[in-house]
Amino acid sequence: MREFLKIKTALVSVYDKEEIVWFCKELEKLKIKIISTGKTAQVLKNSQIKTIEVKDYTGFPEILGGRLKTLHPKIFGGILARKEKKEDLKSLKSLGIETIDMVVTNLYPFKEKLKELKDFKEILEFIDIGGVSLLRAGAKNFLNVCVVPSKEFYKEVIRELKENKGKVSLLLRKRLAKEVFKITSLYDYEIFKFFSEEKKFTQDLLLHLKRDLKLRYGENPHQKAYLYKFLDSERELIEKLQGKDLSFNNFLDIQAVLNIFKDFKESCCVIVKHNSPCGLACDKDLKKAFLKAYSGDPISAFGGIIGFNRRVTERVAKEILKTGFKEIILAPSFTKKALEIFSQRKRLIVCKINLKFKSDNLDFRRTDLGFLVQERDSKVIDKKNLKMPTILKPSKKTLEDLIFAFKVVKHLKSNAICIAKDKRTLGVCGGQPSRIDAVKIAIQKAGDCKGAVLASDGFFPKPDSIEEAFKAKIKAIIQPGGSIKDEEVIKVCNKYKIPMVFTQIRHFLH
Repeated sequence: MREFLKIKTALVSVYDKEEIVWFCKELEKLKIKIISTGKTAQVLKNSQIKTIEVKDYTGFPEILGGRLKTLHPKIFGGILARKEKKEDLKSLKSLGIETIDMVVTNLYPFKEKLKELKDFKEILEFIDIGGVSLLRAGAKNFLNVCVVPSKEFYKEVIRELKENKGKVSLLLRKRLAKEVFKITSLYDYEIFKFFSEEKKFTQDLLLHLKRDLKLRYGENPHQKAYLYKFLDSERELIEKLQGKDLSFNNFLDIQAVLNIFKDFKESCCVIVKHNSPCGLACDKDLKKAFLKAYSGDPISAFGGIIGFNRRVTERVAKEILKTGFKEIILAPSFTKKALEIFSQRKRLIVCKINLKFKSDNLDFRRTDLGFLVQERDSKVIDKKNLKMPTILKPSKKTLEDLIFAFKVVKHLKSNAICIAKDKRTLGVCGGQPSRIDAVKIAIQKAGDCKGAVLASDGFFPKPDSIEEAFKAKIKAIIQPGGSIKDEEVIKVCNKYKIPMVFTQIRHFLH
């Protein structure tokens, strides 16, 4: 096993030609012979770099409009030969084949062309064959070949060559080989998706993840945790501006905030604790939105995450610090003064969030039995589909509060209840096995419920929840409907003159 490999001959065939001239000039200085394919060779020759074209090297022309260029025994024999095996070298010599020590190639931009091209046949032409084969051959034989799969490695490779008198270390060769198989597996995955008739739930679902960030800890301090991202992630969702390292739980709470803001487009503030909103309010004045959200449950807000879907200013920042310990502040942007105020609390985490980010529509849950995969719950209320089965109908303002409350209840663990008034939460409860218990707890947390509305994420199996709502002076109710006891529930609402709305949408969250 060679610790250092002397590079004498390099095969260069690249689609992305940025920096390739510089790279090959450096190879030429090191007296490394260059073999290259048609268009690459032309670029190198135009820059006065000496190169041998593959068709001249193999004695076989490029055919099929460039579909076949490098697939030849003289090329692949030279790459795959094991230099420590006398039989391999003897075989090459008998056939007049030279060893190739370096393979420099990158692939046709299949994924990028999918965004540009509409014609199926045109897209097929960007499925790379020769490039993938060269990369895999070079990577398989990394003990005898240095494979360079991307321009991001050019400088590092040249640095090693210069430092080691034209040689490349085994450590770098192995790392580049590993990179090759990552690149080709992702490349094949993109093609696999393209050929899949059902884009969401394919017969075989492949996940490509890369380790991105070491987290402070997992759900508990004794658990190690990392953030993994999809290998082809293109945009950042959050940017940490200050504070301590993020934990596993922090990321879950941040996701809860992002999910909520998908449903609330008007100016609002949400306070999340243990993955559920404990306070949420909408107001054009962001300071008022925060104060309303905070007043909904100030005890639960302690140590919570505060999210805003508008720019946070100095006056908002001052109010936040008055309310005691908070874990994270999230917003799409902050004024300079706001950040100065937050900097007084060194451990307070402040993050910019990208609310324009469009995530895929799949939700994954892991169990010991396998992965559960579903569409995200992106269903929104359409006023046209609302049913009003009670004699008394809600006013326009009351209906706005009902829709607000139903949006909130979507983000609470089932069984979930939200009591709200004037587009602010008064009391919420989620995660209860019994719906009537959830109603009682939400009422208790709300305190004065006079004139408030109540939302439920699922139907009422019995009229008992309506009885509790009436006692608390709830003025209107919104729920999915669909229970065999709907008529009984409607009857009780009519008895107490409580207007009720059926959304025909259930929002269970487990």
